Amino acid sequence: QVQLVESGGGSVHAGGSLRLSCAASGRTFSSYAMGWFRQAPGQERQFVGTATGSWNNDLTYYADSVKGRFTISRDSAKNQVYLQMNSLQPEDTAVYYCAAAGRVLRSLSTYSAPENYSYWGQGTQVTVSS
Repeated sequence: QVQLVESGGGSVHAGGSLRLSCAASGRTFSSYAMGWFRQAPGQERQFVGTATGSWNNDLTYYADSVKGRFTISRDSAKNQVYLQMNSLQPEDTAVYYCAAAGRVLRSLSTYSAPENYSYWGQGTQVTVSS
């Protein structure tokens, strides 16, 4: 049984930092994308960023809204992915979800679409106050 478990959410003031972690079990994802999405109340789930996996040279892609502030890294040996979030703003407030693809994804448009990820964590709340 595949499980993704996020940790590290919390509340910070604007300008602060948080680091989210996601531990996967039940399957190895080193070849496949592991990414982060977020969902604010009343909004659709939004792509944050992804680490593509060894199949695609371990590249990282980010949504424009977080570029330069958020960094994704992964430890394939531990089957974990991380999201370092700096310069947090109130608009970053959301539930953050870790996701893992169960197949090879081949383009940015597929990496950023939540329907292409087969496995999801339970989510962790990030709240940024002004």
